Amino acid sequence: MSNADNRTEKQKMLAGDLYRAVGEELASDHLRADRLIRAYNVAGADELDRRTALLRDLLGTVGRGVVIRPPFHCDYGYNIHLGNDVFLNFGCMFLDVVGIEVGERSQIGTAVQVLTADHPRDPALRRQGLENGKPVRIGRNVWIGSGAIILPGVSIGDDAIIGAGSVVTRNVPTGATVAGNPARIR
Repeated sequence: MSNADNRTEKQKMLAGDLYRAVGEELASDHLRADRLIRAYNVAGADELDRRTALLRDLLGTVGRGVVIRPPFHCDYGYNIHLGNDVFLNFGCMFLDVVGIEVGERSQIGTAVQVLTADHPRDPALRRQGLENGKPVRIGRNVWIGSGAIILPGVSIGDDAIIGAGSVVTRNVPTGATVAGNPARIR
């Protein structure tokens, strides 16, 4: 019996397991996302139908009434799921090697980073070029202030508020207000 892992790097990535961000499959996915992001980011505010179509091609789920003000950046796009009436202000970056879910009516300020990409703490594994992902879940009616950073594996409960510039390193309970680095309940 062999311990060989015959999964592709993409299959490992999507499972949240250690993987190498190499190979034709992931490169093709990056190129697809890059093409769609560049087109979205230059589409004018008067091209709403075009912007909506590009988002639907790029992202895994786009609810009704979603607004993303460009520029917007992401790794793959297909791991991002946005509920109805989600708003992302200018300059957001979502590193979506695994799932990012944003609940309906959530508002995300300028230059917010939502990160699922992580790296092993063991330096020997990092030297091998391995990384992994941990999903992020943002509940309904959440408000995330400008410049906040949401780290891999974090879950933010419904109706929570994340203060501007906060670094969210752990789960945020429903209805809580957190701020600071690291973010703490206020």
